[in-house]
Amino acid sequence: QVQLVESGGGLVQPGGSLRLSCAASGRIFSIYAMGWYRQAPGKQRELVATITNGGTTNYADSLKGRFTISRDNAKNTGYLQMNSLKPEDTAVYYCNAEISKCDITIQAICVKTPMRDYWGQGTQVTVSS
Repeated sequence: QVQLVESGGGLVQPGGSLRLSCAASGRIFSIYAMGWYRQAPGKQRELVATITNGGTTNYADSLKGRFTISRDNAKNTGYLQMNSLKPEDTAVYYCNAEISKCDITIQAICVKTPMRDYWGQGTQVTVSS
């Protein structure tokens, strides 16, 4: 079973910073793109940023310059550094990853499964004074 677990959320004052982490665990063959999305109360989930396994990044236009996405492929972990936080950044932040699993056969051989999307459970970020 593959799991994504986010951490690092919390309460921060306007202008502050937070760093979110997303750790993938389980029988992972390969992680392709990783991304962060957020959902504020009463709003639809929206893209924050994505990063490919080669390191190419993409950001929501409104967040460029304040948020930075990165990943450590050796640790199967993604990160989101958020600076100059504003009250409107308050939301639940979700990690997403495209992952191929490793299914173990009776002969104890790892067989790569088709890539599919996985989501974390979300971490709350609240920006308030």
